[in-house]
Order: sequence, then C-alpha cells, then structure tokens
Amino acid sequence: MQLTVTGKQIEVGDEALLGKYFRTAIEAHTVFSREAHLVRADLSLHIGRGIVANSSASASGHYLAFDSAAERLAKQLRRYKRRLRDDHGKSRAIAEAAEMAQSFVLAPIDDSHAEEGADDAVAAGAAPVVIAEMSTELPHLTVGEAVMRMDLADAPLLLFRNRSHGELNLVYRRGDGNIGWIDPAAAPRRAAERD
Repeated sequence: MQLTVTGKQIEVGDEALLGKYFRTAIEAHTVFSREAHLVRADLSLHIGRGIVANSSASASGHYLAFDSAAERLAKQLRRYKRRLRDDHGKSRAIAEAAEMAQSFVLAPIDDSHAEEGADDAVAAGAAPVVIAEMSTELPHLTVGEAVMRMDLADAPLLLFRNRSHGELNLVYRRGDGNIGWIDPAAAPRRAAERD
C-alpha cells in the first residue's frame, strides 16, 4: 500500500500512526494544513475498485486532528462493513461491465470581466474554458450502493448507471440533510402507470 502524508505550509514529521488505521487499503493520503489556530487533517482512503472514503477534522495538534478524522473514517467504514465486503465480492464479476466517461474541469467565470463583452460572449453561446480533461469510471450500482459510496467519499453527489434498469441516475446531498435521487427512467414508467 502506498501512504502519502503532505503538509501545506506546515511541518508534518513522522506519521507512523497511518499504518494502524490503513493496513488493508490500496492507497491512503493525508494532508495537514493550517486553519487559523487549528490543524486540519484531510484523509482519503482508496479501499477497492472505485471505492474511496474521505474524512476531515480540525484540532489543536496534528495527532488530535488525524485521530478525529481517522475515527470518523473508521465509523463510516464500520457502518458499511457488510456492504463493502459484499460489494468487494461482486466487483470482480462486474469489472467487465465497467463503463468509462469523460470528466471535465471548467474554469470559473471571472466576475471582474463581467462587462458587456463578457455577457455578449455568454449570450452568444461561447464555450467555457476547459482546464482539465480526464477519464472516469461510471459505476453500475444499486441506489443503496450509490448512497453508500457517496457517503464514504463525503461527496455532494454521485452519477451512476442503475443496475436494475441500466439508465443513468444521480444521488445527491440535499440542503436539509436528506439524500435526493434523480431517476429519469422512472418518469415514463410512472406516466404509463397513470394512463
């Protein structure tokens, strides 16, 4: 397993503590940074094919921040332990069904240039500036598995192909704390049921 510990404007030192938590992971990254008078630890753990768990915490010291973030990560992993074990067995059978998609990072619109010329370019349909392009795997999951992966990755949303009907679906974190689910394939089915 590859372990990476990085400090952003902070001295990291030796973090032998990583091995205690991440013995069976494929890859783990820890980034320490300063937040005013606190130290922030961001943990990212690559558990298996397409499964990444993230957590973060802030505290007065490196070890306290790391321990808090690691405990949060351990709690997430304990919550999903059975599903992860079952998913790991299924992932080999589904490996052939993996689908690739293009992922793009777009430059933000600069407010300082929001003059008439910039507004005209947007109105004329000018394409946004692409600053990064990469391939990403589009997983075939059930809705429950998608919610689990979104929670583990601490992500705001997850796009996936629904295993039950093969269509694209999206799960996302709502502002009220609940999880939203968008299933475009459900609209035609419900309309047919009403008719």
